Amino acid sequence: MAAKAIASAQALDSMCLIFKLLSDATRLEIVLRLTEKEHTVTALCKELKLPQPTVSHHLGLLRMNHLIVNKRAGKQVIYSLASHAKISKKGLRLSVPPFTIAIEQD
Repeated sequence: MAAKAIASAQALDSMCLIFKLLSDATRLEIVLRLTEKEHTVTALCKELKLPQPTVSHHLGLLRMNHLIVNKRAGKQVIYSLASHAKISKKGLRLSVPPFTIAIEQD
């Protein structure tokens, strides 16, 4: 019984962290843009009209917490959603076992 309570506390901590990350408008906008397609830092800066250090900071936090991943293509770094973030017809679903967090449009 105690192990289950610890697992639940860990799951809740994970979910709280994701909510904290997505409570920032810039990070949420980045995640939502990544539901559409992969982006480079330069493309995100242009679309969000933000300076590169700001976008890179937010990308770093999202990557460090496993919401997004990156890959190199020559000198470019391309960002995309992590495998546990699924795109649905209405928006985004993040799997944080034993929970799923959905960000969907009506």
